[in-house]
Amino acid sequence: MYFLESDNVILKDIMFQNIRSFFITKPVLAVGFLFATSSLLFGTWVAAIPGIKERLQFSDGSLGLSLLLSPLGAITGMLLSTRVFSKIQVGRWMMSGYLVLCVLMILQINSFNRPMFWTCLYLYGFFSFLNGVSSNSTVNLLEKKYSRLFMSTCHGMYSLGGAVSAGLAGFLFAIHIPSGWQIVMVSASIALVIISNRHYLLSNTDIIHSRSGIKLPSITILGISFICMVTFMAEGCVADWSAIYMKEVMHAPKSILSFGYAGFSIAMTLGRLNGDQLITRIGNKRIVIAGSLVAAVGFLMVVIATVIPVAITGYVLVGVGCSCIVPVLFSASANIPGVSTVEGFAMVTTGGLVGFLTGPSLIGFISEKTDLSKSFSLLILMALLAAVAAWRNKFLTNRKLPVSVQDFDEQLY
Repeated sequence: MYFLESDNVILKDIMFQNIRSFFITKPVLAVGFLFATSSLLFGTWVAAIPGIKERLQFSDGSLGLSLLLSPLGAITGMLLSTRVFSKIQVGRWMMSGYLVLCVLMILQINSFNRPMFWTCLYLYGFFSFLNGVSSNSTVNLLEKKYSRLFMSTCHGMYSLGGAVSAGLAGFLFAIHIPSGWQIVMVSASIALVIISNRHYLLSNTDIIHSRSGIKLPSITILGISFICMVTFMAEGCVADWSAIYMKEVMHAPKSILSFGYAGFSIAMTLGRLNGDQLITRIGNKRIVIAGSLVAAVGFLMVVIATVIPVAITGYVLVGVGCSCIVPVLFSASANIPGVSTVEGFAMVTTGGLVGFLTGPSLIGFISEKTDLSKSFSLLILMALLAAVAAWRNKFLTNRKLPVSVQDFDEQLY
């Protein structure tokens, strides 16, 4: 088919064309599947945590401390990323790194003692970070090759994989398949798809870093990192606190406690799957500013809500607002003048790690001193500050990416 951008085409038809062109472009789809791989594994792992806690006799506190090993591994990966990707072709890393991740998750969920569990957690964080660098960097290269945006759709694949894994875990538990066998089944399926796509993955022969160290970031780069921190903070807080908020503040019945997070996740997935075309038409600066403001309005609705539907609508708006921000930031970090893709990604992702790790804890601390509703007010302020940071950032522009007429027929399955 030919992808044609025209102001006379109805927006929903253009969005459909965008998603279709993603799925029929084999080299892009192969990399996009890797994004889904991460969330498929992670979703299976989340469902397995209660069983691991019981089997290895963890208390809440000791399990919480143990889980910090994964972000510690990610930080190690960040520090070593420039060395790794100055020596290894990005396609070779993607091919091997995601297969290693599958093996690690099998061992992690089936750990028979704590030292094995701790080792797997650390290595999982390490490989997850480096896998993220390789896949996001490759998407950036593919966008330049095809003169198309794919980053948001790839992140949409991550959101979609998380939804699939959550439903799949529930189904497998219902038919009495334990988590240890679930991860074997999921990992084996993932490995088969990755191996079947090896030609497309290994064709990415780029060395994505050519220097030895990470530079001190400029104020502008720190601004992008701050926006990433706020977005990940919002995602982490909704994931960890939305059900508790629905129960303790909104007094929702047990059957709908997850509706806030469900609405957020659905909005996030739909937004990301259609985000590439929206970014192309609107411009990345406007997307980040508008997304931050919409997220702020969403959190405001959650805080002031007196009835459950208003609170759920607020969470949906947060999902809509946050959906396209991270893909824009990752693309921007890969195109900073004088900074390699790996350096830019590492600098920006550091902010995301800080937000994702500290955000939920900070909400809990403020809630303990005041109440949960007031603690969520912090997220309104942070989202507004992110909008200001985006408005002032020179690496975010409203220049639209030129979309070339490209024939995809020869790449159909």
